[in-house]
Amino acid sequence: MVSKEQRRKQLARAKFERQQERRVGRQHRGRRRRILLAVALVLLVAGGATALVVVNRDDDQADQAQDAEPSAEPSAEPSTPPEDPCGEPEEGEPSTATWEEEPEMTVDTASDYVMRLATTCGDIEITMDAEATPRTVNSFNFLAGEGYFDHSRCHRLVPEGIFVLQCGDPQGTGQGGPGYTIPDENLDDPDLAEGVYPAGTVAMANQYNPSDDSGRDSGGSQYFLVYQDSQLPPDYTPFGTVTAGLDVLEMIAQAGATPPDPTSGTTAPNATVVINEATVEPVPAA
Repeated sequence: MVSKEQRRKQLARAKFERQQERRVGRQHRGRRRRILLAVALVLLVAGGATALVVVNRDDDQADQAQDAEPSAEPSAEPSTPPEDPCGEPEEGEPSTATWEEEPEMTVDTASDYVMRLATTCGDIEITMDAEATPRTVNSFNFLAGEGYFDHSRCHRLVPEGIFVLQCGDPQGTGQGGPGYTIPDENLDDPDLAEGVYPAGTVAMANQYNPSDDSGRDSGGSQYFLVYQDSQLPPDYTPFGTVTAGLDVLEMIAQAGATPPDPTSGTTAPNATVVINEATVEPVPAA
């Protein structure tokens, strides 16, 4: 007959083995998550990441529930939300305008253009290469002139795997756009040859899906600003460089991001990042 002490040891051993199996499972899922995060940009923009995020969160919650032990200790107080480093947005409503066709070319492809974002967190200056990405720069020149970006919120911050702030959707959902699309450009940029988008790169979000090579030439108005070197395949048009305000991006990143939205999977910045006004103008000739 098995004694109470032997039975207790057997149960303890079985529990330890279950915990070890779950820890190994979490490690495998952690590696899988890091790989998936590297391509999260295209999945989120394409509207296909909700299941990805929910499944991973459910895995973690299930493991935590199984590992939990009854405790007489009082539960920890909820953590204090990080302080918002940004100011209040100016009065105004985001644009609801759309257009059926890409605007006619009006930019001088021999010139660089500067897009200035006056945000609630500080000013960001982006120098855009009209020679390498003429249709992208032309589109931004048109949209900024129409006030399309004014009063819009930068809706997404990715602080793990890749390090980007995503803006350009007046809806603030990641699903909005100007009604037309523009082609991919400059994907053979030598700066992307190592599969890294360097800090300061500004590139187009799109709906490209590498699993079936669908969604090429699907850029609209959404773009992302890289605040730390990020490993990404060269599938996103690099059209500009942050030439002032990288410290603003770093401040936004330090404030962190919210947990993934259960519907969209988006991780929004804790900081209130609103573009009060966006302007584009050519760089004067030297």
